[in-house]
Amino acid sequence: MTISDRYFQRVVLAAMAAGFILLLFAGIAAVLSARRSHEDAGLVNHTYAVQQALGDVTIYSERVEGIRRGYLLLNSDKMLAKVHASMRRIGPLVDRIALLTRDNPVQQARIPRLRALVAEHEASVEATFARAASDDAAMQATAAFGIDRSIETMDRLRAVLNEMYREEARLLTVRDAESQASADSLYLTLGLTGTLIVAVMGAALWVILRYTDDLNRSQDALRGLNTGLEDAVAARTAELSRANDEIQRFAYIVSHDLRSPLVNVMGFTAELESVIEPITTLIDRVDQVAPELVVAEARAARDEMPEAIRYIRTSTAKMDRLINAILRLSREGRRSLTPAPLDLAAMLAAIRDSFAHRLIETGAEIDVAGPFAPLVSDRLALEQILSNLIENAVKYLQPGRQGRVAVTARTEGVRGRERVVIDVADNGRGIAPADHERIFELFRRAGQQDQPGEGLGLAHVRALTYRLGGVITCISSPGEGSTFRLSLPAVLNVEAKEAGR
Repeated sequence: MTISDRYFQRVVLAAMAAGFILLLFAGIAAVLSARRSHEDAGLVNHTYAVQQALGDVTIYSERVEGIRRGYLLLNSDKMLAKVHASMRRIGPLVDRIALLTRDNPVQQARIPRLRALVAEHEASVEATFARAASDDAAMQATAAFGIDRSIETMDRLRAVLNEMYREEARLLTVRDAESQASADSLYLTLGLTGTLIVAVMGAALWVILRYTDDLNRSQDALRGLNTGLEDAVAARTAELSRANDEIQRFAYIVSHDLRSPLVNVMGFTAELESVIEPITTLIDRVDQVAPELVVAEARAARDEMPEAIRYIRTSTAKMDRLINAILRLSREGRRSLTPAPLDLAAMLAAIRDSFAHRLIETGAEIDVAGPFAPLVSDRLALEQILSNLIENAVKYLQPGRQGRVAVTARTEGVRGRERVVIDVADNGRGIAPADHERIFELFRRAGQQDQPGEGLGLAHVRALTYRLGGVITCISSPGEGSTFRLSLPAVLNVEAKEAGR
């Protein structure tokens, strides 16, 4: 199974989204569970507080009962102070129990009984002390043998306290169970969430590993293809270089051989032009004196000869320009290249300044803002290439639209085989796709022929680009402007190019 880039991106995004949602869910569950645990813990502590208060009431009541009996046995006044101190502690404890159990109707129903029994027990104890301190022998005897109702009251008080304590114990059991259930729910939620997160991350990791494996295989295959492609490109470049050399030599020979007859034609045309005037004057004079002597052919020659000579002049001048262009191409092909570090920003600024007058006339703008990639190449060849491209961009503007030309550069490729890509983009007329290759051929032009030129500029540009080890392409559509993309080696290796020839 091969994993596509789009599938990989979708899986990774889905895994990240799922992981985020699960983490968010786990966080919310943890917060809710922590809040519930806090509430349960508060209820448990509340129950413990009620049990503590009930226990304190029991302790102080038992203490009062014990002191009462000790007093009857020892008849010590010191015990009276202890009894009163303990009895003063019981009332606030009952109030605290009533406050703590205000949310429990069952316990609240027992509070009045508890208050009544506490009050009854205190009254019984006070009555016992009063009898013991009385001068009446019968009352002393009653107190001494404990035949009052204190013991019965104490038993009923214990019963109520035990009931309330058992109720709190029941609540404590329930609340402990709820607290444990909340904790178990939290652990279960976190466990399930963690399992899902691990599953999602595991699936994402599997996809990533498969994608990485596919990517590594693709890179290995690409490296193999690049190796073969580089060899093929090197062989093709060598063939093109040899063919280019042959074409240049042929062009030089042809242009040199053509120049000799062209010079003769131009010379004899000049001689014809120099004698045409006296011949025309002679025919005019004879035509006036003896018209019968002037034949129709003579009159036709007199009328048509100047125009014919002008046609010959125009044609020979055009042919002379073409031969000179071919010779220039040939000489450029034989010129030795001199690689040097180039400052593209300075070079482009100088080229822009050279078009200053034309820019003022047309209102066009040339943007050469950097930064520009470092480049080691032949200065003269690159200047000619960029000048020609920028000149064409300024020449073929779109009527009714302000011309804009932008030159940018960037570095591409792997380390040691970097290439500098220079784009010359304009918003001019544009070029039809069918003409993207034709415009680089000799004497071929595209679009409306309303600008001077012989169709040699871009052919010269491509020839120079090949010599610099680069390629040039055209990206354009009619009415949308053009971009000429120049790809050159970052460092021109003249030895390698010469060896390829």
